[in-house]
Amino acid sequence: MDVPRAAPPLAILAGIGIASGFFSALFGVGGGIIVVPLLVIAGLAAREAAATSLAAIGFTAAFGVAAFAALDHVVWGDAALVGLPAMAGALAGASAQRRLSTRWLTLLFALFLVAVAVRLLVE
Repeated sequence: MDVPRAAPPLAILAGIGIASGFFSALFGVGGGIIVVPLLVIAGLAAREAAATSLAAIGFTAAFGVAAFAALDHVVWGDAALVGLPAMAGALAGASAQRRLSTRWLTLLFALFLVAVAVRLLVE
């Protein structure tokens, strides 16, 4: 079970938000890959960081979509084909997260980040 911790200072959370928005718009990432590790470093437990990241990504996504839609860069059909099944995946992931220990969540996430890094380096 995760131990409750004091919330990070507002300036730290705002900085994480700025980094998330910047990298989200620059690379198309921000939620899990940027926000979760930064929230954990800031003091949130792994489960809290994942849930907080998902809540925050809604704001990031809305503004990012608006900016890119104004430039006519959004392929709406493809977005729906990715986004609608992602909702089912989010429900399944939240369910699986409840069954895993914090240690396993952290380990699996670290392995995921290493796999992404290796893939990007060999590309």
